[in-house]
Amino acid sequence: MGKELYGLKILVVDDDVDTRELIEWVLKRVGAEVTSVGSAREALEVLEREKPHVLVSDIAMPQEDGYALLKKIRALPPERGGRIPAIALTAHSLVQDRLQSLRAGFQSHVPKPVVPEELVEVVASIIHLRRS
Repeated sequence: MGKELYGLKILVVDDDVDTRELIEWVLKRVGAEVTSVGSAREALEVLEREKPHVLVSDIAMPQEDGYALLKKIRALPPERGGRIPAIALTAHSLVQDRLQSLRAGFQSHVPKPVVPEELVEVVASIIHLRRS
């Protein structure tokens, strides 16, 4: 893995500390600047003060899941992150799970356990599509 995400600011949201740390480590290794939090509430607080380029969010979280988080984010104005490209992370990897993520407004879906190369590839492809 090279430095293909150099300079990208990525917000990672996952209630599982081990998963969050793994994702953060993987993304930092390829040059990304990562802010990681453990809840939807914390993610919304980050968006009040930071402007990440990509959101990587777990779906199954207590209190508020990833779908509820993205619904709140999509209601924000664009300058506050309302159009941030978003990747869903979930242990559910059936076709209907992928479709549900896409219908909810996520641009992509990465199954858990996370394969580092796949995550980097998905983030890079979303940014590439966004820039073209």
